[in-house]
Amino acid sequence: MVLAVSPTRPPDVIVVGAGAVGAACAYHAARAGLSVTVVDRGPVAGGTTGAGEGNLLVSDKEPGPELHLALLSTDLWRELADALPPDIEYEAKGGLVVAPDAGRLDALRALAAAQSAAGAEARPVPAAALRDLEPHLAPGLAGGVHYPQDAQVMPALAAARLLRASGAALRLGEEVTALLTTAAGRVRGVRTTRGDLHAPCVVNAAGAWAGSLGRAAGAGLPVRPRRGFVLVTEPLPRVVRHKVYTADYVADVAADTAALRTSTVVEGTAAGPVLVGASRELTGYDRTLSLPALRRLAAGAVALFPVLAGVRALRTYAGFRPCLPDRLPAIGPDPRLPGLVHACGHEGAGIGLAPATGLLVTRALTGGELPAWARAFRPERFATAPKEPRPETPTPPR
Repeated sequence: MVLAVSPTRPPDVIVVGAGAVGAACAYHAARAGLSVTVVDRGPVAGGTTGAGEGNLLVSDKEPGPELHLALLSTDLWRELADALPPDIEYEAKGGLVVAPDAGRLDALRALAAAQSAAGAEARPVPAAALRDLEPHLAPGLAGGVHYPQDAQVMPALAAARLLRASGAALRLGEEVTALLTTAAGRVRGVRTTRGDLHAPCVVNAAGAWAGSLGRAAGAGLPVRPRRGFVLVTEPLPRVVRHKVYTADYVADVAADTAALRTSTVVEGTAAGPVLVGASRELTGYDRTLSLPALRRLAAGAVALFPVLAGVRALRTYAGFRPCLPDRLPAIGPDPRLPGLVHACGHEGAGIGLAPATGLLVTRALTGGELPAWARAFRPERFATAPKEPRPETPTPPR
């Protein structure tokens, strides 16, 4: 049963960020009986979520804690698909990862075997069978792996429906300018452009801007924005059935470089347009259109699906993936500032990992037990020793 929040009841939790991760945190916290207020300087899904493709992937996760988080989220998304309105466009279409040559196919199959041992469904596909799954694929590929658990949602609607189902109080168009702290050195709320809001717990789900929340109080995180572009084609019949990407994609996700990297990702949508990615580069918060990036995306898509050569690209958009140095999210309490709980740094996987993140955050808020693998996400891996108590004061902005 989802708790309906009374406007007169002060919040137990303030969630900063109304994207997919913040919405999932609000949803699970409300289901646990907490009163929740969500604050965002823009609209629902106005940041990274609104610029995402809505991917819910296990295929790009190496064995380890992030794959465990993805598998848990896969189960939770299936449940949410039944609980939320159908307009979130949940589609369990599966993913297909392809390799252009024998060397990369061997590496892909080794990864798939390790993923399977960790609980993922990964089915090798010989070259002769690739077109049974994707009839319009280019010839000459060495083979691939099919991941039936990969799925997709319409990200902005998914975030909006989670927030509505949570019953949380929404304060949109209201920027958080500071954390409020007590003399004893714990959170007591946030300061916004419209005034102070008080709560004993604050969840940092501020996406690509999450690094600055709490920084002056010694509780910042090294989150960096990693820019990416998506090309959107005109509506088409279903010429691409799965999420299809090349084996280089996993290496690009893990790469620690500021330079432009592109790997081909092509997927159809329920609404008709084909989405083409993926590019990654560290450019700060610069949204300037990059023609080199867009040319690479278009060329890669046509090389993988020649049928797209004559298709018009109607628009492109940019987004910022919130990236931490070890490419793992920060999920859990910050030991430097009691009452602050982080839910950020998911890189390009925040939409897919949102439900499990919200569940782990809620367990942290309510004193529940966390699985052993969740220790890898603890924010203290970036933390210094807790600060000494200081005078009650706001700490600066997101």
